[in-house]
This record gives sequence, structure tokens and C-alpha cells, in this order.
Amino acid sequence: MEIAAYYFPNYHLDARNEARHGRGWTEWELMKCARPRFEHHDQPKIPLWGYEDEADPAVMAKKIAAAVKYGIDAFVFDWYWYDGPFLQRALDEGFLGAENCREMKFALMWANHDWMDRHPVGRQDAFHAPLLYPWNTTRQNVAEVWQYLIDNYLTKPNYWTVGGLPYFSIYAVDRFIKQMGGPGEAAAVLAEFRGLARKAGLPGIHINAIWFDNLETTRSLACPPSEWVTKIGFSSYTSYNNVFTTPVWRRSFPRISCAEACREYHELADRAMKKLPAPYFPVVTAGWDSSPRTVQSEIYEFLDVYPYFPVMEPDPAALENAIVDLNALGPEAVFINAWNEWTEGSYIEPDEKNGFALLEAVSKAKKIISEKEGAA
Repeated sequence: MEIAAYYFPNYHLDARNEARHGRGWTEWELMKCARPRFEHHDQPKIPLWGYEDEADPAVMAKKIAAAVKYGIDAFVFDWYWYDGPFLQRALDEGFLGAENCREMKFALMWANHDWMDRHPVGRQDAFHAPLLYPWNTTRQNVAEVWQYLIDNYLTKPNYWTVGGLPYFSIYAVDRFIKQMGGPGEAAAVLAEFRGLARKAGLPGIHINAIWFDNLETTRSLACPPSEWVTKIGFSSYTSYNNVFTTPVWRRSFPRISCAEACREYHELADRAMKKLPAPYFPVVTAGWDSSPRTVQSEIYEFLDVYPYFPVMEPDPAALENAIVDLNALGPEAVFINAWNEWTEGSYIEPDEKNGFALLEAVSKAKKIISEKEGAA
């Protein structure tokens, strides 16, 4: 079994960010300003390695070395395209420029959602955060994106493969179907992607869809999620995290138990693996605290809208157990959210409070799994 960690690349300078927030801005600024919002709230969370520039190849080389040492097989980068690439320097300059980049695999998840300004956002604006960059890719211009991906990433020797095919994930599947024109058009677009890949000498594409089990009860969808699996032609499914996918997230505020959230999500993952016609790769959420993306001077309360959510402090033992337990379901891969989602409190990079405890939990889980597989 392989372990892949999502990587959120907003800790380097970007021209669009600087135009909006000022010279030198990255999301580290939110972490520097974070404060406790309720009794015993663990903020600010301070990175043990400091507020580093991830677009620096030397900085990324340290991340790669630590990830490999503690059992992470691949980084799956959140990848953005708003009339061209956005936040790409962490991957293009940092990861691919690192001297040891060949020691680790990488892949992409197309974060095909609108980019809203929640950096930070106040209580009154949370339901209608300012729209900065709309995701406007359509059937007419998506081929440009496919070719860009193939030329710049999918043909790299260390691009992660599943079943021998380059892995590529789509985050907002319903939005993708709507903007492609419907289920039939979306299927045709993905077939075109696979065809372009074969023309480039690749064996095809393993196209993954982010699956939210609770979408079955959601209205105003392009088509029912049950039709995704019969009409679109995805190779597999996974989740980006387990936040607000199970009842525990509505039972308690301001904090919930990581162990309880993992137990409830295990039931969801088991259900998804049994009902979906293609493989489902489960995900472990390392922790959750989106309060740094809120205005720090305002009251922090549950608004049932991001980022005013309950806090789930990281628990190394729960992380280790969740990886082992999910592996018992038999997936080819387990995902972790995330390597570095600092402003959402979902990271396994070392911090000043926990040190390397979360990475050590991943390593311990990997060892347990390896020993079980060896004894089988």
C-alpha cells in the first residue's frame, strides 16, 4: 500500500497574491497573526522549520527528504488554473528543482473551484466571500489545460502512477460536469484527455474523482452522484479530507475528537469501497483548524459555513490507528490531508508543539502494515 499526502502550495510569493494582499504576502502571514479564539485553543501554530519559502529548491529538498524518511510515497499537489496556472512555483521551481526530487513521486489534483478571498474573512462576509478568480474552464478550452498537464507534468519520470497510469484527480466533480456541458460531454472531455496522453506516448490516464458520500442528499447537482460512476468513466474515487462528512462535525463546537472523527469516517470509507464500481482510496485528516482564515478580532462561532468550523486538534495515535485501520479495508493507496495545510490546521509537517510526532505516526503505521503484509 502507498501513502500519498496532499500538498497545498500557498507558502511562496505569487504575483496575483501580492497584487491583492501586498508585497511579500503568503499564507504564512495568516499563521503569524493567528490567536486563541476560545479557552485552551492551540494557536498560534508555529512551524518547527520556520516560515520557509517552498519555491526554494533547498527548502523543498528538506521536505522531500523528511517525507521519504517517514513513509510518504507521493505528494499530490493542489493545482490551480485560472486562465493560466496559479500557485505553481512550489511545484515548478521548488519540488521539480530540488536535487532529490527523483526520490519521491508527485501527482496533481485539479482544484477546479472559484478562488475566494478568505485570507482572512469576517463573520458577516463568510457566506459571500469576495470572488477573486472564477474557475471558468469549459468544453471549448479544456484541451489547452490537458496539453499543458501532459507537456509539463505527466511525462516526468517521477510522476506518480496507479496501475501503470499517471494519476490525475478532479476536485469539484459536479462543477466540472456542469461546465463541460453535462455528463455526456464530461465523459467525452475525459476521453479526449486520455487520447492526448496516448499520443504523447503515455499508456493513458488514471482519472480520479473526489467523492463526497453526503452529496447523495444534496440538491441542484449537474446530475446525481450515482450517475458519476455510470456515465463519466472515472478510474477511481477518493476524498480530499473527512471534514463535515460525518455527524461528529455537527455534534460539538468549538472542538471535536480526532479519534471519533476517524472512526465515523472509517464507516463512510467502508461504504464507499463497497458501493462504488471503481476503487475508492480513503483519506486520513491529520487535524483541522481553519480559524487562521477568519478575522482574529471577531467572535469565533459556528456559522455552518467555511471557515467557521469546529476545531479538531491533531492526535498522533489516532492518525497511526486510522492509517492501519483503513489499510485493512484493502485499498491500493491511502491519502493524508495534508502535508502542509497550515491555515486549515491539517498538516503533518513538524511544528513547535508536536515536533515530528505526526510524521512518526505515519512511519509507525507504515511499519505495522509492512509487517502484516510480510506475515501474510
